[in-house]
Amino acid sequence: MKNKVLIVDDEKNIRLTLKTALKKAGYQVETAVNGEDGLSILKEEEIPVILLDMKMPGMDGIQFLKEIANDNFETKVIMITGYGSVETAVETLKLGAVDYLRKPFKPEEIIGIVEDVFERYKVENSGEEVESFEEYIMLAKNSINKRDFTQAKKMLRQATSLDSQKPEPFNLLGIIYEMQHKQAEAMKMYRAALALNPAYKPANDNIERAGESMGSINLDKINFGDDEEEN
Repeated sequence: MKNKVLIVDDEKNIRLTLKTALKKAGYQVETAVNGEDGLSILKEEEIPVILLDMKMPGMDGIQFLKEIANDNFETKVIMITGYGSVETAVETLKLGAVDYLRKPFKPEEIIGIVEDVFERYKVENSGEEVESFEEYIMLAKNSINKRDFTQAKKMLRQATSLDSQKPEPFNLLGIIYEMQHKQAEAMKMYRAALALNPAYKPANDNIERAGESMGSINLDKINFGDDEEEN
């Protein structure tokens, strides 16, 4: 069996969809119907990854993130969001969220995003020397999540030195600049990514969103490129 995942969502159908997909992929799965129940489970056992609904009655996703940040739990949270969410990626990243899954979603998206998060942190904690482009990208994403932009940029430079023709580092640099409220620099990086690959969807998504948002980063639309297939 693979590592354990906790699903915290008040919607029964969402819990069932997530649990079924992840169990088929070999994960151990726990579920909770609200934030309070999720915290109780987390206090009883070690859970590496949590799928957390943003909007729930009682303790919502933001409150849950604050609670686990205060208690220093060693867990990685993937937010589950709807199209109407207004919370920003900056706020959730500061509180410890590492990625997001937007409704509606397909089973393969669920599995892909969970596997990506486990893989990122396996690379980070392995203690082994980083050698591949993909590993540098994963470490850069981890550093962005922690708001360690200096380290993220260092990892992206290393990735670019290995392959200067891939758009991923430029897309991630654009996200960093947006989070630093440097809109002009962000747009330049997104355009650089598209110059390398005009079909690269994450950069297309981000340049469209950045142009509309006037400096604010919407959690529902930011695209780190986790699910992008190689072109």
